[in-house]
Amino acid sequence: MASDPSPVGRLRHRPQLSDEVASILRHRIMTAEYLPGDRIRIDETATGLGVSVTPVREALLTLRGEGMVHLAPHRGYEVADLTPTDVEDLFWLQGEAAARIARRTAAVITPEEIGELEWANTRLRSAVADADPAGIALAEFEFHRAHNQVSGNAKLAWILMSTTRYTPHELFASDPEWGAATLARHDALIDAYRAGDPDAAAASIRGEFTDGAARLTAHLSGTAIWREK
Repeated sequence: MASDPSPVGRLRHRPQLSDEVASILRHRIMTAEYLPGDRIRIDETATGLGVSVTPVREALLTLRGEGMVHLAPHRGYEVADLTPTDVEDLFWLQGEAAARIARRTAAVITPEEIGELEWANTRLRSAVADADPAGIALAEFEFHRAHNQVSGNAKLAWILMSTTRYTPHELFASDPEWGAATLARHDALIDAYRAGDPDAAAASIRGEFTDGAARLTAHLSGTAIWREK
């Protein structure tokens, strides 16, 4: 894994620059590095990221379509409001989709596939032990990708992956408490699959997203994003 775990560092390794720029800007908005009303200047952003203005402009068009920014007359792109309800809703949607996938997975998962999830969780455990945020983010992604493939619900899995683009993975991966809690929930999920218990599987994976919403809300509450102006 590259030594630079930040979203900016990934620009050197991926071909879709506009998607990567959008990912970086989403992260900054979701973590309150950019506050509602802040202007995102195309030229300055391009210089800061070391890219041309074209992928920045394309990324901002994408984020405008998602309601993350808006185009203000005579001012350019500005960050849109992000409310506590927005955070709650995003993670609720992720949790419900993941729980539905887990219930279906419990009915079809094989011992070999359970073993693959165990191996993926072992990789995550190693990254957590090494305090490697980039490795943690990658291992967590790989665990859920392997998990979502088991049920065969490709469209629902795609919807889930689309909504998780708003999750500030680097923020969570840098939190040792989050790492320990996530490992424990993965262990509980795997145990539920061994027992053939769809209710326990759904509860375990839903808990990841409930926990994520609480941690992000706590982080944002410590910033200026929701302070009275």
